[in-house]
Amino acid sequence: MQQVKIGKFIAECRKNKNMTQAQLAEKLNITDRAISKWETGKGMPDSSIMLELCNELDITVNELLSGEVIKMENYNQRAEENLLEMKKHKEETDKEMLRLEMVIGYISVITFLSLVFLASFVEMHSVIRILLIIGGSIIFLVGIINAIKIEQTAGYYKCDKCGYKYIPTYKRVLFAMHYGRTRYMQCPKCNKKSWNKKILTK
Repeated sequence: MQQVKIGKFIAECRKNKNMTQAQLAEKLNITDRAISKWETGKGMPDSSIMLELCNELDITVNELLSGEVIKMENYNQRAEENLLEMKKHKEETDKEMLRLEMVIGYISVITFLSLVFLASFVEMHSVIRILLIIGGSIIFLVGIINAIKIEQTAGYYKCDKCGYKYIPTYKRVLFAMHYGRTRYMQCPKCNKKSWNKKILTK
């Protein structure tokens, strides 16, 4: 996405409506810091707020994502381009999130094993030994819970039976047997259980 171009367009539309960042933020029930991030190209409006933002600025979502006012004869073409760009952006974001999942997982496991090793083989008071094991266990659990949450929401799972691509519930992912990112789950479409592989595209 051309975040800088979109940000400049948001700023231009806001100024045309004679609104400050604070006034626009108040209408959208967010902070003016978020508006500033958009307008400087350091972030994008969340999809849940795009329609409301466009209503306030009197533009369409297509124009927002294009970063300019669109002539009617080019509207459908730009809409298709924006959809493709959004799809590409989501795939890249999901790929980064899955990398983050691996980092969190590795750090959690290494920290847990290091603290348990320390508690097991180094001379120390029993209370400190117990605290190290408890601390390591908490770090491990929090890390794994967050890693699974990332895996659940980034990309899709593909049913091995019917090919349906879907995002399962967190609970289903958490309790599913797995190897790597492939999990044994029931498909919500064909209702058959199989090894569903994690994929990035739908």
